[in-house]
Amino acid sequence: MMRRRVNRWLAATASGALLATAAGTAAHAAPPPVPDGLRQVQVRQSLLGTHTWYQQLYHGLPVLGGFYATHTDSATGEVTVQDGRLEIRGLASETPGVAADHARASVAGRTGGQAARSELVVVPGAPAKLAWVVLTRTGHGTVRTVLDAGNGAQLQEKNLVKEASGTGTAFAPNPVAALQNENLTDRDDADYPALRAAYRTVTLNHLDGRGTTLQGSYANNISDGAVRSAQRKFAYNRSQPGFEQVMGYYSITSAQEYIHTLGFGDVNNEPQDYSTTGLTDDNSFYDPDTDGITFGTGGVDDAEDEEVIWHEYGHAIQDDQVPGFGEAIEAGSIGEGFGDYWAFTMSQATSPDTRRTPLACIADWDSTAYTDDTPHCLRRVDGTKMYPADLEGEVHADGEIWSRALFDVNAALGRTRANRVIIEAHFGFDPNTTMPAAARQTVKTAKALYGQAAADKVRAAFHARGIL
Repeated sequence: MMRRRVNRWLAATASGALLATAAGTAAHAAPPPVPDGLRQVQVRQSLLGTHTWYQQLYHGLPVLGGFYATHTDSATGEVTVQDGRLEIRGLASETPGVAADHARASVAGRTGGQAARSELVVVPGAPAKLAWVVLTRTGHGTVRTVLDAGNGAQLQEKNLVKEASGTGTAFAPNPVAALQNENLTDRDDADYPALRAAYRTVTLNHLDGRGTTLQGSYANNISDGAVRSAQRKFAYNRSQPGFEQVMGYYSITSAQEYIHTLGFGDVNNEPQDYSTTGLTDDNSFYDPDTDGITFGTGGVDDAEDEEVIWHEYGHAIQDDQVPGFGEAIEAGSIGEGFGDYWAFTMSQATSPDTRRTPLACIADWDSTAYTDDTPHCLRRVDGTKMYPADLEGEVHADGEIWSRALFDVNAALGRTRANRVIIEAHFGFDPNTTMPAAARQTVKTAKALYGQAAADKVRAAFHARGIL
């Protein structure tokens, strides 16, 4: 029942001085021939067209950061090309001096993880280098290490997970919002009387009819000690591990169901792996290499708060639409901002917007473990930060600029139209896009879907933040 994605991690542009920046180009005529030296990695269908992504190759070897994409407009047949191919000059050798086993062992020994796989790649530069990319599984997600294939020297290393600080407690979406009570606290996972009115009996749709676990069309529970029920009745309270597993399944599935109501049938349309065990930090992350979400159990268990779940699922959405999205600082900030916005807009369907627990406040229940002021918020999507003056170079902080712009788009177009525009626009994002470029793509998408008046409203939202 489960299907794995094609491995797409090499399309991501590595950080640092090793790589050059590639600008996109556009074509608005007959479909151009696809250049040689590319490997197709995915095809996605959106409301407006077809989006095909390729990995750049050099003599059969993946080029780290090199990509090529075509976006075909269904109505006109016009094709837009994003050409992210990088120049390879001065590559001394295509034969590694360091064996793959040695590269994997050296990284695994240092990180304390388990080497998952390695691949020989070309790193652009002057001169270009032959390198091993080694992926290592650790308790805090997959680490990607790039080693010089000639001498084994480390060129760069990065944890691939996309993190959201904090942990979550959520019912629908969480007890603080549901009960309008900012005085609730974790009490070491206790199921105390003040919380009981927040519990809801929910329908777990799309379960695998042949199984007894929380595995279905859109969510796949891979937690240790995964709960089972032959009758498919998963009734737990928050003091029991099964409660968070049910929360993960229900929240992820409901998000994908909502995406389908918007008309998208090819946006992360697969069983999303998630785990509510194994991470004791007050944190959660999406790992693009394993395509999995891990929820931490420090403070309030993160998977108790739907808004934390939805934030992490936002990363999975963008990773599915654009291979390797979000490694550059501004693109990563867009990812964090969209994650917060996605939590906000999913809550629009279930929560009242009050002064006590405003919808713009994200992770009201999770944040009771680490905030003193009320309302308790991890972050808000209605802040006043401006681009570029308020950029800090930290993706969660800078993401508040993007989330506020999306918040204003939502107010201007309404929830349904705004979310169609926002998700459709992702298909045209460059993996390392900037906020202005992503904003222009979103305005263009609004015009294509709903006309000039809608585009003007979207442009105004980004202009108010200084992005356009």
